[in-house]
Parts: sequence; structure tokens; C-alpha cells
Amino acid sequence: MSSPRQFTEAQKRVLSIVQGDLPDGPDPYAQVAAQAGVTEQEVLDLLQSMKDAGEIRRFGATLRHQKAGYGANAMVAWFVDDEDMARMGQFMSERPEISHCYHRVNCMDWPYNLYTMVHAKSREECDATIRELVRLTGLEEYDVLESRKEFKKTSMKYF
Repeated sequence: MSSPRQFTEAQKRVLSIVQGDLPDGPDPYAQVAAQAGVTEQEVLDLLQSMKDAGEIRRFGATLRHQKAGYGANAMVAWFVDDEDMARMGQFMSERPEISHCYHRVNCMDWPYNLYTMVHAKSREECDATIRELVRLTGLEEYDVLESRKEFKKTSMKYF
């Protein structure tokens, strides 16, 4: 594992700004640059170098799914045999209705080791999607974890 990148103070200012909402308007990167006290090209170069280094996976809009009509979601915990994990993880990751897919260690009386977050417009549609995933994968050991209350949901802020 490589050591973490050391950022200049100017780079930290840029990253602090772009971790939140980008400014509205036709030239958001110029506005970020003005707020951070750097040039627009420096903003673009920093973001591109971080993308090239794999430090930024993607840079794009975050959809507020409830406001966009996707009011139902469920975390599904699946049991997957070790020899099938890579294939199942890849399959689930490619599904458009799944936003998160994690392989985790199972423990004690909890056998599940693959976790997916399924999104849909309604509870019924979410349940139908889960049934379709069962049909397509053959995975029959799973548990659906529905949220009762959201206490906090934010993107991580590093600077």
C-alpha cells in the first residue's frame, strides 16, 4: 500500500470546496478556483491527477433518490460461497438498481457475506427486484434489512 498523498494548503482548499455542492453556473471550476485562490487550470489539473492516480473514482452529480421518485430501498445481505464471490460481486455491481455492493466477513450466527443496496420507486418494486435477483443468481440465503429511520447520511469530508 502506498503512503497517502501530501496535499498543499491550496489543494486542500480546492478539495474542501469540491467535496460539497459545486457552484451553480456555466463555469463552476472557475468559481471553485476563485474561492480557493488558485487558477481554474490548477483545479482541473488537481482533479485530473487524482482521477489518474485512482484517488478519485468518479466525479459527478449525486442524485437525491427520494426527491427523484425512488422512495424505496433495502439492504440485502446474501450468503455467497467463497468460490462464487467474485462472480456474484461482479454481477450485482453491474445491476443498475444496486448502488452499493460489498463483500464482508461473516461472523458467528450471521452467515451473510455480500451486501447490496437495492433502490426502487416503491416497496413492491424493491421486493420484485430482490425476487428477480434471487431468480437470476440462484442465491436463496439472504435477509432484507429495511431502514426504519435515517439518522445521518452524508458524504465524508476529508478537508
